[in-house]
Amino acid sequence: MKKVSLPPLTANLAAAILGIWKLKSREDVDDTGQIRIDPFLGRDALGILCFAPSHFAAQFMKRDRSHQENVAQPVQAKNNTVAVNGYDAYFGAYSIDEIAGTLTTHLEGSISPANVGNIYIRNVRVVDNELIIQLPTTAADGTAVTRTNTFSRIG
Repeated sequence: MKKVSLPPLTANLAAAILGIWKLKSREDVDDTGQIRIDPFLGRDALGILCFAPSHFAAQFMKRDRSHQENVAQPVQAKNNTVAVNGYDAYFGAYSIDEIAGTLTTHLEGSISPANVGNIYIRNVRVVDNELIIQLPTTAADGTAVTRTNTFSRIG
């Protein structure tokens, strides 16, 4: 498997990301090109992302949470939030760097107290009605991966 390359920069990214987005796919790929499955949210997580002009809210959920323990995930992935019981939710303010094509989020609230106050920078592109967010992070075992979240516009 090859890493997903990002499309060219999005003109007026700040306007293009506004709206409501439903998670279409979430893929972690290591440096050898192998897909790594995140055990905390699974192969086919559900998700929704909402962007207003200066604030956002995000929710992700493991599709089958029937066998989850009610504890936080045991490992804090590098450059990423902590899910609780197969669920991750957070909100806050954001800013856009149009030249770099990046989104910087400032988490004001989260299902996990460990996330509150964190700042994350993500590469972002909008192509037609798809939002692509890419970030370097780590798998559960600490292996470096590139995560690509692709969303479809629903509102």
